[in-house]
Amino acid sequence: MQFIQHPPPSQWSMLLKRPRLEKQSLETQVAAILAGVKSGGDDALRKYSLHFDNVAPENFRVTQAEFHTAEQQCSPELIKAIETAKRNIGKFHSAQKDRIKKIETMPGVVCWRNSVAIESIGLYIPGGTAPLFSTILMLGIPARLAGCHHIYICTPPRSDETIHPAILHTARLVGIKKVYKVGGVQAIGAMAYGTQTIPKADKLFGPGNQYVTAAKQLVAKEGIAIDLPAGPSELAVIADKSCNPAFVAADLLSQAEHGADSQVMLISDNDEVLNNIMHQIKIQLPKLPRNRIIAAALNNSKAILLKNMEQAIDLVNQYAPEHLILAVHNDEALAKKVVNAGSVFLGNYSPESVGDYASGTNHTLPTGGFARAYSGVSLDSFVKKITFQKLSREGLSNIAATVEIMAEHEELLAHKNAVSIRKNS
Repeated sequence: MQFIQHPPPSQWSMLLKRPRLEKQSLETQVAAILAGVKSGGDDALRKYSLHFDNVAPENFRVTQAEFHTAEQQCSPELIKAIETAKRNIGKFHSAQKDRIKKIETMPGVVCWRNSVAIESIGLYIPGGTAPLFSTILMLGIPARLAGCHHIYICTPPRSDETIHPAILHTARLVGIKKVYKVGGVQAIGAMAYGTQTIPKADKLFGPGNQYVTAAKQLVAKEGIAIDLPAGPSELAVIADKSCNPAFVAADLLSQAEHGADSQVMLISDNDEVLNNIMHQIKIQLPKLPRNRIIAAALNNSKAILLKNMEQAIDLVNQYAPEHLILAVHNDEALAKKVVNAGSVFLGNYSPESVGDYASGTNHTLPTGGFARAYSGVSLDSFVKKITFQKLSREGLSNIAATVEIMAEHEELLAHKNAVSIRKNS
């Protein structure tokens, strides 16, 4: 982890660069796989699965027997934990439901907006270096609450062609009956275009590595809807003297363990705080089973000493992190200055891990700086907002002149006539 002291603002954009593969090479590789899936269907899926995952399932869809076996393999403690998380996530997302509000903009002119569920949803659930069954809760629960009719999962199989039992248990718990054994770019292609086995989805959801993210962005160029650019995980922490260095170190390590291409950023106005946290990282890192992955991610990461908290918040807003922890004494006051972040965690007792699993907020968040313009996944992500309007004869009479004048000045006389013919009838 690189230690940088008092970098001038002119250098911040260079310091805040994310680790990336060379873009042209990445997109070329991904585009070739997508094209192969589009033309080759299931046969192409097997070819790419064998090449990338060393497995080529004859039948992609998980059977009822496999669901049943998975149920037997999950411990009671895990089942209880998943149910607690499900309850909290459901409670938080249920509160996001909109009530229909009819607004009379002028006498006789009534407008309203209604949320209509997207019909078919494809969920990508990473399962390579870690089986992210928690993502099923984060995506499946709001999809069900929104009323989406067809929800299915693509997730990479293990070497024995099985799916991790926690993934299957969680899918069944949220009411998802279709799970397909395919991962990576080829899974995105299958959901985007459809194959003989896997149906085409109206919208794709789910995080992934740089290849999966690139695949989602490429299919989006073809008009296929995606949730947001959710690539390698990232975390920024602003810490002051009130922080617990061991807590902060644990948070940084927890996000670094997602993958070698993850990134964590530590920011403070006190060099002693930074040194204490980095010392704690050295103590904790060897004890973690994924320490090699973490060490690789730490090579992409930085500890930055700045003059004051004003600079710290400016730096973070420029970085626009997926996750932000404010381990400072005035966390709520500083939080009001945050304008670019996916999800924010306040104080010493709000580890990012609780948001990943069970507090209730969604963990599918914009990465790579996209938090400047994107929100994390919510109930709104699974619906379309359709506007409606109804005018009475009186309402049309009241608004007719306004529309006629505007249409005439835009030289769209057919628009004007659509109003005039009614007014004069």
